Amino acid sequence: MATNLVNLETVSKSFGIRPLLDSVSLGVQAGERIGVVGLNGGGKTTLLELLSGVEEPDSGRVSRGSDLRMAVVTQRGELPRGTVADVVLGPLGVAEHEWAGDVRIRDVLEGIGISARTGFAGASGATGVSTGLDLRRDVDGLSGGERRRVALAAALVQELDLLILDEPTNHLDVEGVAWLADHLLRRRSALVVVTHDRWFLDTVATRTWEVVDGAVNSYEGGYNDWVFARAERDRQADASEDRRRNLARKELAWLRRGAPARTSKPRYRVEAAEALIADVPDPRDGVALAAFAQRRLGRVVIELEDARLSAPDGRTLVDHLTWRLAPGERVGLVGVNGSGKTTLLRALAGAKELDTGRRVQGQTVHIGWLEQELDDLDGDLRVLQAVEEVAGRIQLGDKEISAAQLAERLGFTPARQRTPVRDLSGGERRRLQLTRVLMSEPNVLLLDEPTNDLDIDTLQQLEDLLDSWGGTLVVISHDRYLIERICDSTWALFGDGRLTNLPGGIEEYLRRRAAGIAESGRATVSGGSSEPGGAVAAPARPRDAKAEQLARKEMSRLERQLAKFGEEEAALHEGLVAASADPDRLIELDGRLKEVVADKEAAEVRWFELAEEWG
Repeated sequence: MATNLVNLETVSKSFGIRPLLDSVSLGVQAGERIGVVGLNGGGKTTLLELLSGVEEPDSGRVSRGSDLRMAVVTQRGELPRGTVADVVLGPLGVAEHEWAGDVRIRDVLEGIGISARTGFAGASGATGVSTGLDLRRDVDGLSGGERRRVALAAALVQELDLLILDEPTNHLDVEGVAWLADHLLRRRSALVVVTHDRWFLDTVATRTWEVVDGAVNSYEGGYNDWVFARAERDRQADASEDRRRNLARKELAWLRRGAPARTSKPRYRVEAAEALIADVPDPRDGVALAAFAQRRLGRVVIELEDARLSAPDGRTLVDHLTWRLAPGERVGLVGVNGSGKTTLLRALAGAKELDTGRRVQGQTVHIGWLEQELDDLDGDLRVLQAVEEVAGRIQLGDKEISAAQLAERLGFTPARQRTPVRDLSGGERRRLQLTRVLMSEPNVLLLDEPTNDLDIDTLQQLEDLLDSWGGTLVVISHDRYLIERICDSTWALFGDGRLTNLPGGIEEYLRRRAAGIAESGRATVSGGSSEPGGAVAAPARPRDAKAEQLARKEMSRLERQLAKFGEEEAALHEGLVAASADPDRLIELDGRLKEVVADKEAAEVRWFELAEEWG
């Protein structure tokens, strides 16, 4: 029988006249991993603080098991005085040789990016990119993100019954998020975590709590299961919130089409989900948007020719790079912290001079650039005024929307739109900055970590906006769902001077990083490449010339097959339209279409396997 670690009994909590939690009763059992979701300001962090004892309830009772070993990592960034070693390892009361010989502690330090060796970057170190987190550093000199990582490490090195985390992925790169998820899955302790990272939530959580309107709704499973449950709840209740329901259905359609294995629901639930999304169109018509982008942008968008970029410390970030962004291209850019992603984005925007090489920008290009730094806006402006300062109305796809409508879609209610800018939180200022960028009607969007401080509902709204946005997009993000959803290709900086295309997306990036770490055994900086762009070579291994020749022949054959499948698929679609009045012919053509699509997908999978092995 499972042991209850913490119980909330009819707990209520308000700030001022606003109730955040109203008569909430729930509990955390040993071994449970619970993800907490909900709108920003809806009470998620308050719920965590009540569970941990940081805050006391206005009414009701919170009870905790005797001798409960618990650690809490909040967004407040409060740390005791001392060095990183004092904060992380001091409470353990062990000598240096003891923790240095403990595999579990070393794994945490390296996973978070901390080492006693100056400049060593832990799990992010195969590229030689330094995170600056040395055990001898004084915590007073750390940035906000570094302080959060130190607090996280201090919690993870302990043996605990319950771990409570508030947005732990915010200051981790893609690789760090993957490491943290794996670490939490291997732990035996219970977990309660607030996160907007949907891949992380789907991977880690066995249960999801949704904080909404003062209540906490509980669902089995992670993000995918929660999206389905919420969409089904709206359908069964015949809710009047059409837009929100349609967003949930659209998100579910993408999840089921893109990664059907993610759900843990039984088959009858999967069939119900398929029925729910049967009439939902694909999130994005890529062909139509690319054609629209071509008309808006012309042939030349932004081009870097034989470019070289260096970091302030003299490291070469990219060298001999030739990169031409195409109209309508949607690129996700990944890499460890410090690998040069933001510098490359600044170079694309024209804000960073190239060391050598040339930048070309098309005459019709209008860049919208979301930087990590917040805009310095007049604090007396109201939110709506700050948005209308850019434009009153914009054309988004085939629809025209007002400044107020866009602000509402990105989380500013009509009441909140009247709030002075100076009264906004950091997350709200970030959303306002994004709203202003979109209101400028750019045809090239450069987004640097756009998901920071956005709740899941706002993320869905943003993705829905970008689905119908016709233009060129480059986005830096550690949010795997965002990259998979809105980008058509993924590129990476591995620290070797090259920009590498990843046909296999984030999974391929993580495989290459793991292989690079295993190959090097320590952090190293690759020398500058003399080749333009191109892919990073896989770890050295013997090459079988005959096998490689056969593989390349098979890839050529598959490419010809894919072209034929594409032509036949298009012809079958035309035939279905022409045979709309002939039911028998429709059935025949539909059956053949399903066969062609299945054969095409199988050929694509085989081509990617060969490209990954021999490309």
